[in-house]
Amino acid sequence: MNILAIESSCDESAASVVFADKKKKEIKVKTNIISSQIKLHAKYGGVVPELAAREHVYKLLPTIDKALKEADCTIKDIDLIAVTKGPGLITSLLTGTETARTLAYSNNIPVLGVNHIEGHLFAPFINNWKKIKFPAVILTVSGGHSDIILMQSTTKYKKLGSTRDDASGEAFDKGAKMMSLGYPGGPIISKKAEEFEKSKKKQSLKDFPRPMKYSDNLDFSFSGLKTSLLYRLKKDKNWKKKINEYCYLYQEAIVDVLVSKTIKAAIKYNTKSVLLSGGVSANIKLREEITKKVEDKHLQVFISDLQYTTDNAAMIAVASIFNEKTKNKISLSRTKDSWKELSVQENLD
Repeated sequence: MNILAIESSCDESAASVVFADKKKKEIKVKTNIISSQIKLHAKYGGVVPELAAREHVYKLLPTIDKALKEADCTIKDIDLIAVTKGPGLITSLLTGTETARTLAYSNNIPVLGVNHIEGHLFAPFINNWKKIKFPAVILTVSGGHSDIILMQSTTKYKKLGSTRDDASGEAFDKGAKMMSLGYPGGPIISKKAEEFEKSKKKQSLKDFPRPMKYSDNLDFSFSGLKTSLLYRLKKDKNWKKKINEYCYLYQEAIVDVLVSKTIKAAIKYNTKSVLLSGGVSANIKLREEITKKVEDKHLQVFISDLQYTTDNAAMIAVASIFNEKTKNKISLSRTKDSWKELSVQENLD
């Protein structure tokens, strides 16, 4: 089965052509094209919804054309169109779903709506489908979500914990903004933290707090950590001279909480595998720490390839393989209330 997937939930116009054989548990990503808007939004310190939606109008169709061309196929070779239907920015989502509807209607192809978080959930299955053993715990973290999910199988999973306020990726972005480092914050903080670690300088500042690390649940909270950083910067007149150390300690706090909670979930639910996905999973420190801690517990660890960590369409295609529920079929008829398909709150419970 050849799947054309479309992702436009935020500021990435993405399209992918994926071949899938469910019986053989085979996935082949033929193309995974992403048109990034980072440069457009960087000067504003974050994503501007109106600009993001407008850019999708310009970039989505050329991105789809490129994905099909590089996969050496045409729309006639596609068996299913998968498209992100939420959660995300409503105006960005509408561009993607309306594009998918049009292609599906004009070419008589079924179209399936996919939950964006489920896309991240299945990203580690690319190249690892046959190796992953259940039950599994997955930590999926990005700028908009930080979730721990228990997977009993590819069709049965539930959310064990999530952030009560800011997501970990948002904490990175806002932390970087406080330190005037630019956007997106995660890669910048990671780079400066690595520089401090390699310098082998002695730590001169006290550690940041670990919010909810020892709570009896699997939820996260990062708003207090941001506040702690803000107050410490205000009190320290020479903080700019210690910027690398601040980045190092800030990153350590976030990573420590994420990894600790994930290991706690793996032990509690006696899982065989631990998975990591989402934009924040590109963080080198997080990848190293979770691999070390998981292997110490003699469990298997599977981490999304770097190209599938940020928002992309290949993960949406893979999620559609396992997500054939009738409720996710998108109607090809357009009504004045068709946008309501995108407003439904879908949980992973």
